[in-house]
Amino acid sequence: MAHTEEEQVLDKVLTAPNVITLVRLLLLPLFLWLLFATPYHIAALVVYAVAASTDWVDGQVARRTHQVSKLGKLFDPFVDRLLIAVGVIAIFILGRLPLWILVYLIVRDLCLLLGGRYLLARVGKVPPVVYVGKFATAFIMIGFCLLLLGMPMLPGLGLADAPAWLPGFGGDEALLGIWFVYAGLVCSIIAFVIYVIKGVRLLAKAS
Repeated sequence: MAHTEEEQVLDKVLTAPNVITLVRLLLLPLFLWLLFATPYHIAALVVYAVAASTDWVDGQVARRTHQVSKLGKLFDPFVDRLLIAVGVIAIFILGRLPLWILVYLIVRDLCLLLGGRYLLARVGKVPPVVYVGKFATAFIMIGFCLLLLGMPMLPGLGLADAPAWLPGFGGDEALLGIWFVYAGLVCSIIAFVIYVIKGVRLLAKAS
């Protein structure tokens, strides 16, 4: 007999995917220590890159081993959001990211977190992850890693009226990583709109 997706979700806490997610979480304080308390900035980059690039591992392990759990469905997105928050704050402190990007990403994730909690309380579920959201996370993580690396630099687009808060659009050189971040922001805005629409539909069905 075929099992539904709901029947395959486990109540277990100690699963292989959750352990992987926990390791990713524990890498964050190590990343911050290496970046700000030691001269080993390349090591900090490697740690962050490992934590970011293994995002797909826990999900793949969960699906392939049939260990999708209720905790994992909440824990994994939380760690993803925390990775982005820690990364954006760290890179802003280094002076390689405009303030508005930090504010946007923090506010967006707070809205998603609060909206998700509200939907769970009202209808008992949240909209599934959309692929454009996965692309947003991937682009932003790649951009952060390149910004942490601090190279390579690319010529600016040379737009005469480009504001200073849009690095790369004016005449000055900008880090390659900022363009990945821009791509991630575009994808994240699209994903946010989709989540809002899906959330409203869930509430409408429940009413």
